[in-house]
Amino acid sequence: MSLPLAGVRVLDMSSIIAAPVTATTLGDFGAEVVKIEDRVHGDFMRRGAPEPGGRSLHWIQDGRNKTSITLDLRKPEAREIVNALLPQFDVLVTNFRPPTLRRWGFDPDTIRARYPRLIALYVTGYGLTGPYADRGAFDRIASAFSGLTYVSGEPGRPPVRSGYAVIDYMAAYVGAFGVVTALYNRDLRGGAGQVIDLALYEPGFRASEDAMLAYSARGAVRERTGNTNPMVVPAADYDTADDKRIAIHAGTESLLRRLGALMGRPDICAEPDFAGFATRVKNQDKLYAIIAQWARGLTLADLMAKLVAADIPASPIMSIADIAADPHFRERGTVMSTKDKDFGPVLMAAPLPRMSETPGQVRWLGQELGAGNEAVLGGLLGMSIAEINALREAEII
Repeated sequence: MSLPLAGVRVLDMSSIIAAPVTATTLGDFGAEVVKIEDRVHGDFMRRGAPEPGGRSLHWIQDGRNKTSITLDLRKPEAREIVNALLPQFDVLVTNFRPPTLRRWGFDPDTIRARYPRLIALYVTGYGLTGPYADRGAFDRIASAFSGLTYVSGEPGRPPVRSGYAVIDYMAAYVGAFGVVTALYNRDLRGGAGQVIDLALYEPGFRASEDAMLAYSARGAVRERTGNTNPMVVPAADYDTADDKRIAIHAGTESLLRRLGALMGRPDICAEPDFAGFATRVKNQDKLYAIIAQWARGLTLADLMAKLVAADIPASPIMSIADIAADPHFRERGTVMSTKDKDFGPVLMAAPLPRMSETPGQVRWLGQELGAGNEAVLGGLLGMSIAEINALREAEII
């Protein structure tokens, strides 16, 4: 089966999650991805391996479907190899900071002038323009800057960052969308190559719902509300009789009516304190206390059975161990099983999204560092084994 991005070549000149996972996503759907790595330590996602540049668990997943080559980009000779490769690629993915890009000759103006058909995705901390453009950032910093961290946590307590690198992965999906859109415009609408300028913080800001509208229109600042949303009532997490946690969303009239029936209060939507949306928002603490007391009297299994039977959205608060054991994740294919030569049988996140005719594939797991040097430098640039060995001896690759 031919994958939808078969024939698209992507040069992944990036590190640390957001930009590399953009390339991983494209590779999952058939793009031929060549990954440039530091010749000694390799990509950041190899960290955790027993030795520098080894294969870590993180690497075998997010380095999948990529051909690894090594280049010391600090050396001009290595950068010359990149410039020799780029005419044979459709897409460049990079996340070096703008000062580094300018110093190495990979800045947008230079790239556009040299390679007018190239789609060049730049994932930088603050974007290529603006007063903060030259600053660096990571997921934590982007989360703070985007406003996501500020609203996360309990009222009266310091903000908290998400437990996963949410911003990095959101940026990866936005980046992949940008690349596919640019390819469509170039190849099917007669367009040219282009620069895609994606700041790491921007997908997090885009997820801020109507917060900016509310501030600009009314001066309202969204604050931390813990596990509740002040305008979606009731929807929260609760403790159960067996000391587990459950998320329940009954934030519409019909859902609350069904939840009230389960709690022995079938007319809860007509009670003076809870009649109508505005009243429920005003008295939400009282409503949450009622639901919490009811939930605390039942086990998680009993609660889930009752809520599912009543068609009320609910879920246990799932740990990764819960997810690994859950039949839905497995049967749907959200979690896939595979076997790695170093780690044995492993579970990992499957390609997303699911597509009926051209589903993504994991064709191979993250390679050894530099495994593709000969194939790429020899196959694409026509270098001889002697020339490749000379580059290795000079510590360029």
